[in-house]
Amino acid sequence: MEIAVYTFCVMYSPGPVNLLAFNAGLRGALLVLIGYCVGVGSAMLSVFVVLGYVGAAVVKTALLLYFALAGSAYILYLAYHVFTAPADWQASGPPGVQLRFREGYGLQLLNPKGWVLVLPVTTVMFPAADITGGAILVYGLLISLGAIGAPAAYALLGRFAGRRITNRRVMAAANKTMAIVLVLVACSMVYDFFIATPAIAS
Repeated sequence: MEIAVYTFCVMYSPGPVNLLAFNAGLRGALLVLIGYCVGVGSAMLSVFVVLGYVGAAVVKTALLLYFALAGSAYILYLAYHVFTAPADWQASGPPGVQLRFREGYGLQLLNPKGWVLVLPVTTVMFPAADITGGAILVYGLLISLGAIGAPAAYALLGRFAGRRITNRRVMAAANKTMAIVLVLVACSMVYDFFIATPAIAS
């Protein structure tokens, strides 16, 4: 039970994956986001397989730092496209900001906080609950299905809000605001992994 509560709280909290889904949901075309959501869940399952069977030893501190750099750069790239997008673009809109399987998988895989989420589950919670062998894959798959639901829920929330916004200037402001939030998220990742923990960064 504590595994479900822990993973749910972390996965459904605001983050770059969920914020991008919310922003796309504002413009409708929810079916376009199916691949994106599946990509997020697939990346989460990949992390569970690596950490559950290979072990936490494979995730060195330096590797997380590389993920933090690559993930932050990718988030800034997406933030630029969101910031410069016209107010009436759709979720299937301009190249570079399309949210498909590849974007969902890559963004979730490059997010070091996703690895940090899975680490205590595979190293502490699974052993404590006597979850080993094939059960790791089963539980990892179930949790990954929850990871699919997180961006989907944010997209639906965005769609609900978008139906009540008809002014293009408001939509343009929403674009700019979301882009700024994504920049702050990227900066937060850099801060967490390179400044707040200088001993780790060195």
